[in-house]
Amino acid sequence: MNEYYVLSNGVKVPKIGFGTWQIPDGQVSIQAVKDAIKAGYRHIDTAAIYGNEDGVGTGILECGVLREQLFLTTKVWNSDQGYETTKRAFEASLKKLKTDYVDLYLIHWPAVNLFQNHTMKNQETWKAMEEIYRSGKAKAIGVCNFFPHHLAPLMEQATILPMVNQIEINPGNPADDEIEYARKHGMLVQAYSPMMKGKIFDIDLLKRLSLKYDRTIPQIVLRWLIQRGLNPLSKSITPHRMESNLAVFDFLIEDSDMEKIKELSVLGRVGTHPDKARF
Repeated sequence: MNEYYVLSNGVKVPKIGFGTWQIPDGQVSIQAVKDAIKAGYRHIDTAAIYGNEDGVGTGILECGVLREQLFLTTKVWNSDQGYETTKRAFEASLKKLKTDYVDLYLIHWPAVNLFQNHTMKNQETWKAMEEIYRSGKAKAIGVCNFFPHHLAPLMEQATILPMVNQIEINPGNPADDEIEYARKHGMLVQAYSPMMKGKIFDIDLLKRLSLKYDRTIPQIVLRWLIQRGLNPLSKSITPHRMESNLAVFDFLIEDSDMEKIKELSVLGRVGTHPDKARF
């Protein structure tokens, strides 16, 4: 896979990432990462809260591809937010991942309901993120699950603006407003849960488009995201599905069908709303 986006600081990000959420630590995550890299993925996404950084790191060590040819993301968990705690959490992640740097480090959630003043906590966390970035131990920094009203106060205090916002985007939650805001401020938008936790397979429109384009339903969804200029994170532990999910660079979805997919927004998001999260 040789298709890339370029971040505001010039760092290249492979257009499709391999997501590891809910992949257990140990041999399962080790093998999944090795299989994903063998299939062609060069962008691996994990997080401290996933509990699989150790296995992901081992998989990367054993995959046979040079570390500098891979793009690795991890995230600081909500309970570790804060200036000193973020720096400690980052070092712990590096140790588990068995690497001396990550390509992207993200604040996992704005943690609206976890702290009395989540805005101040986000700002403290971001100050630590900026120091990590300046040290070279993170090639890029950003956020996850931040809406414009979470981003605005963070950026007012920032000396380095977020380069990425990773949010839930799929046919049920096209996230037009969040995407527009991020682009206005120079951020790449990454799309997690693109398959709507499996619900895409029950949607009649996607079944029809699968037949029309002679592609799998996941390929239709991933192509829809890429044509919108988004960076999807796809997950599977089955090698042939990993390969299939990368085979989306040789066809185009017609504009009219792109709009029809967006009309599925009535289905709504499948994950937690950032302002309602209690963790």
